[in-house]
Amino acid sequence: MCHALLSDSTLYEMLLEFDRDLAAQARAAGCSCGGVLHAADYPRKPRGGPEDLPDEYRFRLSLCCAQDGCRKRTTPPSMRFLGRRVYLAAVVVLATAMQGGITAKRAGRLHELVGVSLRTLKRWRAWWRAQFLDSSLWRSERGRFCPPVDVRALPASLLQRFCGEDERGRMIQALAFLGPLTTASAHKEAGS
Repeated sequence: MCHALLSDSTLYEMLLEFDRDLAAQARAAGCSCGGVLHAADYPRKPRGGPEDLPDEYRFRLSLCCAQDGCRKRTTPPSMRFLGRRVYLAAVVVLATAMQGGITAKRAGRLHELVGVSLRTLKRWRAWWRAQFLDSSLWRSERGRFCPPVDVRALPASLLQRFCGEDERGRMIQALAFLGPLTTASAHKEAGS
């Protein structure tokens, strides 16, 4: 795991831009009733990122139909948040991608860097090995990886399957892949 990536402000700025693009696409598509979608962002208290995150990180981009009688909320996929977890998605992926497992020393270092506890790290690893594997995203997409992803080494083995120029590029591709898990219907299914 690259500790530098956890504190790389430019990565988090890029992820915010991607989220803005995803929200713009959802807004352009409109509501299923034909209504116009307006901003209906909701507050978040993200943990684990660099201290200089933009103020926009305190909000999850979301939309709401303007049509009377509908008012349906549309929350597009996110590359910053992984379901309802308070820690940023990049932190969840990188912290649990440690090769060789979670040792006391590694957990201590992660606690210093992003404030995550050993108990939380263990819960995340359990999620990767159970709920993630049971998700419709994984069931429908696992066949696209050749050779197959080693599920015992998730999420590190998943990160290795993406072809970014560097660790940052692979992380961005992995977060885009996980995007469908960031919506309300997906986190109900995946047991977030």
